[in-house]
Amino acid sequence: MRIHLIVFILLLAPFALSAQTGTISGDVINAESKSPVAKASVFLSNATFGTATADDGTFALRGVKPGQYDLVVTTVGFEEYTQRILVGSEPITLKIELKPKVMMMRGVTIISNADWKKNYEQFKKEFIGTNENAKQCKVLNPHVVDLIYHRKTETLEASADEFLIVENNALGYRTKFLLNNFTSDKITNTIKYSGKVLFENLPGSESQKKKWRQRREDAYYGSPQQFYRSLYKNTLAEDGFVIYSFNRNLNPQRYPEGLIQKKIKQFRMTNRDSVMYWINQEEVPKWVNETLMKPPLRAGDILKNTPQEGIYAITFPRYLYVVYTKRHEETYFKDIFRPLDMENFETSVVTLFEPHFALFDKNGTILAQSPLYEGTWSKAKLANLLPIDYEPGD
Repeated sequence: MRIHLIVFILLLAPFALSAQTGTISGDVINAESKSPVAKASVFLSNATFGTATADDGTFALRGVKPGQYDLVVTTVGFEEYTQRILVGSEPITLKIELKPKVMMMRGVTIISNADWKKNYEQFKKEFIGTNENAKQCKVLNPHVVDLIYHRKTETLEASADEFLIVENNALGYRTKFLLNNFTSDKITNTIKYSGKVLFENLPGSESQKKKWRQRREDAYYGSPQQFYRSLYKNTLAEDGFVIYSFNRNLNPQRYPEGLIQKKIKQFRMTNRDSVMYWINQEEVPKWVNETLMKPPLRAGDILKNTPQEGIYAITFPRYLYVVYTKRHEETYFKDIFRPLDMENFETSVVTLFEPHFALFDKNGTILAQSPLYEGTWSKAKLANLLPIDYEPGD
């Protein structure tokens, strides 16, 4: 199977690890009436800590590992509330006021049931994945997702006003995802999405939990989460990562992707010779003059400290070539350069946007300036997503 996909992911929720635990408690009230708000969801985004407010608006999250989090409060009829907090050994008490949501009329797009199913199947493949883990994922409430497909731009957009709930029976999590936005662009072969997510452990027998632990480790090793942790710990080599500065240029002999797709669509049903010509143009390499700069880089070459403790910056001028030497790649990526003398290890290309840096924390979570991933890391979907407080052996 030929895949040439780029994924741009933004998941918010910084976190750091410690042996101690903390408590977050407080009250949630209506900002206008000052009355308590019951049954509001209160959770730490991208982690396994969540609860709901009681009838009197109170809540408590106990046993929280110290670190920096995004605390999220959401309920129907109110604006979503997010506050960044730093948890330590001392209890944290919060007074949270929710602003009533101003209900605005949105444009309504009417599509047939068949169109919705087609769009949903594309969304599910690109958001949840198609690997073995994805086959064991069940979406409990698919119709909370609003889907719009733009034919001219070949773009699928998705969003949801409430939790999209996915039972991941491969990793043992019930994943509740507040999907702010999702965009799949077939012209540029990019997928972008952002949102906030709560993980809940599924109940299971001891033998089932053993399988889940193994699959969680399989998902973790070689992932961006492990890579960023290894980077700040300076354990890249021990953990199996080799990194290079990478140069490449767009191929001037290749037509723009949008034009190629437009011509294929135009001639598909009318002119066989023309459509074959443009299909062949798809196979023209996207990049030329691809070069790995040797020797490999060290962690200190791309890692910078920031004024905030526990927050780091990764920076490099063009592209970063990341090789994970403890596992071989099973997918063919047409546009990923691989030297002839390099073994078929898992390989990813990382691209930074202006001003060419990204911020991450000790948990391996990107906080700002999210990069583009090509190659192995582009396959990372919801089916392989782990909480930010995950550690191998948990």
